[in-house]
Amino acid sequence: MNKGFVIITGAAGGIGQAFVNEFANAGYGIIGIIHKNKPAAPQNQNVHYITCNLAQTTQDTEYAAKIFAQIRAVFNQNGLKGLVNNAATQILGGVDSLTRKDWQETLNVNLLAPFLWSQAFLQELETSQGSIINISSIHARLTKKNFVAYATSKAALSGMTRAMAIDLQGKVRVNAIEPAAIETEMLKAGFSGKPELYSKLEACHPQQRIGRPEEVATLCLSLIDSKLDFIHGATISIDGGISGQLHDPD
Repeated sequence: MNKGFVIITGAAGGIGQAFVNEFANAGYGIIGIIHKNKPAAPQNQNVHYITCNLAQTTQDTEYAAKIFAQIRAVFNQNGLKGLVNNAATQILGGVDSLTRKDWQETLNVNLLAPFLWSQAFLQELETSQGSIINISSIHARLTKKNFVAYATSKAALSGMTRAMAIDLQGKVRVNAIEPAAIETEMLKAGFSGKPELYSKLEACHPQQRIGRPEEVATLCLSLIDSKLDFIHGATISIDGGISGQLHDPD
């Protein structure tokens, strides 16, 4: 069964791979956009990986046109049902240390790429009554020290999602998902040798655990695959309840 294709940027990461598996198992063809190393595709599934520099597609129109042509050659007449703008970069630094280069890279990958890729495939998505899902972050609303560039880009991405929905009306549905801490290999590596800090992070969430990539993927699939057509321009939190909890000093 092939329900059409879904483009997933950042497909090699922990959440990206969960998206690939979830959509492939649901009968979609996958076009996974990766930066470097190609992950293994699920067995007996229609998964295609394309390597590209996402930031370069925002600056070099000829390069972008070549990448978009490669993608169109894959889904061809099968229809494009979804674009999941999942790729992101997280450059940490404060107001006194972030450089112009840091800002430009952050905004290119986290904000401009989702817009330009949505724009590039708008006609195909409209034809198939498809959806765009922008993977934002809890940092769009709640952040912490040294996340200035990342938090700003995610706040802008959530805002852009709402604005795009107004602009596109009923042509293509656009929604955003705002995850809190998700249990990826990258997150766990950051806590290597510090199990007590990892346990503290889990306890910060009212759900008493960290989110799983599969849960974000299931939510994303439901927004594209189901008949929830009235969900449009929404920014949906998947955060274990942490965004509602006030932390006072002990």
